Amino acid sequence: FDNANFYSKWLQDIEDSQAPNGSLPDVAPSYWRIYSDNVTWPAAYIIIADMLKDQFGEDQGIRKHYSSMKYWMEYMNENYMDNFIINKDTYGDWGVPPETPELIHSLDAKRKTSPAVLSTSYYYHLLQIMEEFAGDLGKEQDEKEFRQLRKNVKLAFHNNFFDKDKKAYINNTATTNVLALHFGLVPEEYKSDVFQNLVEVTTKDFNEHISVGLIGVQAIMRIFTDNGRPDIAYKLATNTSYPSWGYMIEQGATTIWELWNSDTADPFMNSWNHVMLLGDLIIWYYEDLAGIQPDPSVAAFKRIIMKPTSVGDLTFVNASHDSPYGMIKSEWKIQKGEFHWNITVPANATAIVYVPAGEGAQVMEGLLPAEKAEGIRFLETVDNRRIYEVGSGNYFFKVPYRF
Repeated sequence: FDNANFYSKWLQDIEDSQAPNGSLPDVAPSYWRIYSDNVTWPAAYIIIADMLKDQFGEDQGIRKHYSSMKYWMEYMNENYMDNFIINKDTYGDWGVPPETPELIHSLDAKRKTSPAVLSTSYYYHLLQIMEEFAGDLGKEQDEKEFRQLRKNVKLAFHNNFFDKDKKAYINNTATTNVLALHFGLVPEEYKSDVFQNLVEVTTKDFNEHISVGLIGVQAIMRIFTDNGRPDIAYKLATNTSYPSWGYMIEQGATTIWELWNSDTADPFMNSWNHVMLLGDLIIWYYEDLAGIQPDPSVAAFKRIIMKPTSVGDLTFVNASHDSPYGMIKSEWKIQKGEFHWNITVPANATAIVYVPAGEGAQVMEGLLPAEKAEGIRFLETVDNRRIYEVGSGNYFFKVPYRF
């Protein structure tokens, strides 16, 4: 929606709402003067600035608001961190599907993610971002301090919340597992165990349905896909029974609800237009199904990672993104045993293209083998993907279907 200017203006609203002691409000502009010293809501201040850098190549927000962001991080550290754990949380994983349809908030302890897990994991993530910001701005001492604090928080998180016998974090909610994996808090030797916990909670305990609220839904689709189970993400995306996005549609919704059960919950707190619960569903559509991702090492889609995912009974995807460098397109379909893929790379940009084909498969680009086509350089084959580097232009890849 070309919203860079809007978000840049909003960053100023947040700084203008900052209290003299460094506290940030839960809502900005602070029409409702709610300063609960939560972590997850004010985290938007830093996360949005990071998004503007990655998506638009815009670093003015970082330069302009870095001191204010650092001031808030220090305020939360000094007032709420105890042995590198922050126990303060206000809203929980807002909107977790409750055990009975009339409830707004679940009363079931097994569905609730620990406040300390939410706040500490998000604070750790913000330390990652602030460390990067400090590096970008040449603030070497800040960068060093953020890095050391981040290491201490990561160690404390694992030591405080991980049960080595159960190989699970605390009460093993899907949100706990998603945050630990998404933010890189899980030691390498336990990643497969933690992911398997997420799989079992989702498929067995919740019958292949959503069990997370606003916090967990921000990354659950990509976590399943990144760890080799896009089929579960696809199931969550296509469910039409409660709780699911499809259920909202079945009930006549034309906007996203605040609660998975907004049609039955107490109307005391019940928005029918609350895009936050959409989570990363649309990100998953674009970055995973269509396979359009910005290279994390190069801002603003100067270099594009194009890596589509085929899953379930899905036979085609058609997506485009108007990046700062121009229109990026990814259109693929499966027909007659072949994978056909049209892509467009804008001017002054390059793309790393992951074609679904193993060793020995003949990849065609137009009428020529891809290795002989103009503007294409073969890199390597990894996990049944032939990887090419391409320059700007339009390309048509064709390969026997091997997803």
